Amino acid sequence: MGKCEQCIVRQFSSLKALNKDELLRMAECKTSYTIKKGEPIFEEGEVINGIYCVKEGVSKLSKLSENGKDQIVKLVKPGELLGQRSMISDEPANLSAVALEDMEVCFIPKSEVMQFFTQNNQFSMNVMRTICDDLKGADDHMVNMAQKNVKQRLAETLIYLEETFGKNEDGTLRIQLSREELAGMIGTATESCIRLLSELNKSDYIELIGKKIKLLDKNKLKRLT
Repeated sequence: MGKCEQCIVRQFSSLKALNKDELLRMAECKTSYTIKKGEPIFEEGEVINGIYCVKEGVSKLSKLSENGKDQIVKLVKPGELLGQRSMISDEPANLSAVALEDMEVCFIPKSEVMQFFTQNNQFSMNVMRTICDDLKGADDHMVNMAQKNVKQRLAETLIYLEETFGKNEDGTLRIQLSREELAGMIGTATESCIRLLSELNKSDYIELIGKKIKLLDKNKLKRLT
């Protein structure tokens, strides 16, 4: 998986505050994994005992509702960390993390991370800022769910997927969510999501190419939001 001091995760996450000696210590204790598409990194209720650094690939963070629906809370991209909130609060994972594509991740034990947390003030501040950002994102998501209709949420999510994760050579969204996953992300039934996608397709906002989605007019989509 390469040296920690040269890793993309270190450049874009809380780990950028670690010095060379701390990064060498981390490299000695980390465990590297390849996670296949559809496999869990960890599951809701699991005791994680550390953090995962996402080097390659995208995962979904989701929570199973009482009616058995998988509600996607966040998509996690390369350079981000998983499990830090559970580690700091010393509680089991509140969400499940599942790979949306093949991933490369490194696991760093809690014992090592907590040493960094107590010895490196900048690192601890970075971790807390990240957790605060996640909480702000959760607040914004809750407001959107309450104040925007399903079509608005769908349009906003499609724009987010393109602007955050990019497009394939054919112009389709690079991150290919199933209709059920997309419905879980916007908080609606799968059937409603399929119907709305069909409406947007007929109105030339998007183009449906099999299971793939291509945004034809992002400005029109933005006006919907």
